[in-house]
Amino acid sequence: MSDSSSSTPSGWMRVQAFLTQKRSMVGLLGMIVLLGMGEHMAERFLPLYLQQLAQASTAVLAIGLLAGMDDLLSALYSFPGGYLSDRLGTKRALLIFNLLSMIGYLCVILIRAWWAVLIGAAFFISWSAISLPATMDLLSKLVPKNRRTMGVSVISLVRRVPKMLGPVLGGVCIAIWGVGMGVRAAFMLALVLALGASILQQRLITDDSRDVKVAEPNPFRLWREMPGDLRNLLWSDILIRFCERIPDAFVVIWATRHVLHPVSELTFGWLSAIESFTAVLVYIPVAYMADRFGKKPFVLITFVFFTCFPVVLLYSQSLGPLIAAFVVRGLKEFGEPTRKALIMDLAPEGRKAAMFGLYYLARDVLVAFAAFGGGLLWSVSPELNLKVAFGFGVLGTLWFAWRGRDLAVSTPVKEK
Repeated sequence: MSDSSSSTPSGWMRVQAFLTQKRSMVGLLGMIVLLGMGEHMAERFLPLYLQQLAQASTAVLAIGLLAGMDDLLSALYSFPGGYLSDRLGTKRALLIFNLLSMIGYLCVILIRAWWAVLIGAAFFISWSAISLPATMDLLSKLVPKNRRTMGVSVISLVRRVPKMLGPVLGGVCIAIWGVGMGVRAAFMLALVLALGASILQQRLITDDSRDVKVAEPNPFRLWREMPGDLRNLLWSDILIRFCERIPDAFVVIWATRHVLHPVSELTFGWLSAIESFTAVLVYIPVAYMADRFGKKPFVLITFVFFTCFPVVLLYSQSLGPLIAAFVVRGLKEFGEPTRKALIMDLAPEGRKAAMFGLYYLARDVLVAFAAFGGGLLWSVSPELNLKVAFGFGVLGTLWFAWRGRDLAVSTPVKEK
């Protein structure tokens, strides 16, 4: 009896110690789920909302502008996000951007106009931009180097939960209240979730403001510190994101309006869930192999799936082929955690958050032009939009196959 009773407190103390050490990660993961639910429940259907608010010609340009803003503003926020994470600490930086997101949600909720959607987007896009540098910096401190791909995959897996559930709930809102009121109702719930996420973040994430590093505010100086292998990954990634972003904002319109047998908004939500579920299935097996056999082959396979999606979507004119297209779209996440882990490996020590921000600043500023151009291409021909996207995918895949590099695979540390 005494042995049993004494072992119980010991086991409970170990659990408490683990939770205390990992509470920052638990708080970050919880915040990702709550904010992600709001983001994917509401933002995914904004092109339909803009179609309702604006005239046809204005709507197409507004949708292209929204997609371009997503890339351009995310890029512009990425470097300050990495800088703030280094300068203020993860906890304070995340809180600032949570508040900005809530301001953006209020713009969409309170003002029923297409320009208000664009103004609001300038605020709620910011959280996604700050989250990546801060999350990766925190992860690099908590996870051993030879297990980083698995760590990034766990983060990506958690991000997929709201990506699966959010569009379904958004589709339900639209099915009940229609596009206009349904999208605004989704943003109201997103506002509540963002408030809950901020409270959770403040309670669980450890204050790291005393451990802040000397941050480099000049991106041009930081660029000179970027290794050549990381730059080659960046150039190929830029071309691949052209492939992704040219049609991205118009996928919902293609599936629900343009194809020979259109699907409903609710069905599109389920297609998005299929995409996310497909990604979830491959995250952990790919992470396990990439940590042991090298990252480049898995990143290359990912780029192939990115390239295939526009051409598969082009020939999807009914629900069955659309399901296949969204499975391919989910498979483009095949090696995305691996790519992020490769950035972590190649980024200099002590500069990881800022280097992440710089990487996404350079990538997304250029890719923003793809999203703007996507609107112009769509206005000429939706088919032309998808074909041009496919061409950029081919270029990006070939570039990485030729110039992409990987670090030597380290021997895994055996558990004792």
